Amino acid sequence: MGLGLVWNALGNFSSSSEAEEGVKKHMGALVSNALLFWISSTALVLILLISIIKFLYSVWIKPKMVERYLNKQGVKGPSYKFMYGNAKEMMMLSRKAQSKPMNISHDIMPRVNPFLQNKMMEYGKMFLVWFGTTPRVIILDPKLIRDFMSNKTDELEKLKLSSNAQLFVTGVAKYEGDKWVKHRKILNPAFHMEKLKRMLPAFSICCNELINKWDNLVASTGSSEVDVWPEFRDFTGDVISRAAFGSSFEEGRRIFQLQIEQAQLFFKTQRVSAFSVFSFLPSKENSRRKEIYNEVRALLRKIIVNRMNAIRRGEMVKDDLLGLLMESNLNESQSGNSMTMDEVIEECKLFYFAGQETTSILLSWTMVLLGMNPDWQNRARDEVLQVFGESEPNFDDLSKLKIMTMILNEVLRLYPPTTTLLRTTRKKIKLGDIYYPAGVQLFTPVHMLHHDPDLWGEDVNEFNPERFSGGIAKASKDQLSFFPFGWGPRICIGQNFALIEAKVALSKILQHFSFELSPSYAHAPQVLLNLYPQRGAQIILRKL
Repeated sequence: MGLGLVWNALGNFSSSSEAEEGVKKHMGALVSNALLFWISSTALVLILLISIIKFLYSVWIKPKMVERYLNKQGVKGPSYKFMYGNAKEMMMLSRKAQSKPMNISHDIMPRVNPFLQNKMMEYGKMFLVWFGTTPRVIILDPKLIRDFMSNKTDELEKLKLSSNAQLFVTGVAKYEGDKWVKHRKILNPAFHMEKLKRMLPAFSICCNELINKWDNLVASTGSSEVDVWPEFRDFTGDVISRAAFGSSFEEGRRIFQLQIEQAQLFFKTQRVSAFSVFSFLPSKENSRRKEIYNEVRALLRKIIVNRMNAIRRGEMVKDDLLGLLMESNLNESQSGNSMTMDEVIEECKLFYFAGQETTSILLSWTMVLLGMNPDWQNRARDEVLQVFGESEPNFDDLSKLKIMTMILNEVLRLYPPTTTLLRTTRKKIKLGDIYYPAGVQLFTPVHMLHHDPDLWGEDVNEFNPERFSGGIAKASKDQLSFFPFGWGPRICIGQNFALIEAKVALSKILQHFSFELSPSYAHAPQVLLNLYPQRGAQIILRKL
């Protein structure tokens, strides 16, 4: 019995020790879990705090620091507003201005960009505005513009394209540095004057089709109202299809139609606030854009592969843009510096947008302005008849069209297809007397520069082609303040293509028709990527 009591006591002691050990382990686990929870919570709080600090730095502290830095150097402007900058005011004024047509006048800035017009009146020709959190310094001094547009260092770069824009078009317009140099070198030969001369038959075929179509419209009554804006879009689409792809014209036309749809979808996304997450969510529009992107690439790949196979068979290189591009690219392949298939596809897509849009806009505004000014229309027609008579326009004599050249330059001044010159500072840079930190956009609204009375005189808002009678250099008070196709090493590679096409088309039209503005025309210039007639360009055509 005594031994039993001892045994029980020892057993109780043992059980007690085990329980205590269990408690210790349980407590240890609780402490470990609590410590782990504390560490995790602290880490999450720190991550959240760092994220909040970064967010506040990017949307408030940094913009205010940049604003203060530029203000101290005399670059003033409207105050930065949290996150949105001045974007809300810009959009509000634009929507109001573009809600109705304006009186027929070439003083277009109050409608095209009322926000910048107002700020220029308040702050002068250099001022700071905010596109969201991005600082934009508006520069309207031609000397400073030439400095930043001709900059060949790595201090400045073009605006990076959004993912939406890259589905639409990229090519040489997007690239920087060595890649841009390579592409420009390969593309340049295709746009030499002698090479463009070979494309004149393609221009003439499309012109004759347009003239025949208009002849049929006016056949019964001798006159007809035509909205020339969509007409010229189709016409220039046909021209670029023939000039770019020659015998593959029908495939080219399909690509043109798809690219037009892609452009419309792209512009639709641009109307959504840049600060809205909805523009990135899945949608029917985004799905369609990807479908178009893939179909265009497939069509272009087929055309390019067929052309490559023809070259390998020893067939002669065709005198269209694709043939000339592939010939130039083949020459570069010997040095290992040629473009890939994907890069050739992107350049072909760029042919379409740049080649079609620029010329259709130029022709539309030219018809509007000549419809408003019958005296200049008659002078242009007399010149065309003197140079060509009733014959087909030929390449060598296009240079004799002095009056037409003056008219086109004046149209390009009043309604430039390229509406912005923009570069972004990669690092701190000095331009003129101002130091700009990294991330600042140097921005010139070309249409504002072209409507500056200090540069062009008191008749700045009048259609006066005579100002270009002595050439571009003598047209304004500053030797060079005319930038319809950009400036510097990145000047539009296709400007000669566009001007030759426009001269041929206008010559044919003037040979066959007289025209005036229709009473239904509503003057409504608008800027998206280009400056176009928002409500069309209605013209009354009369058969000569």
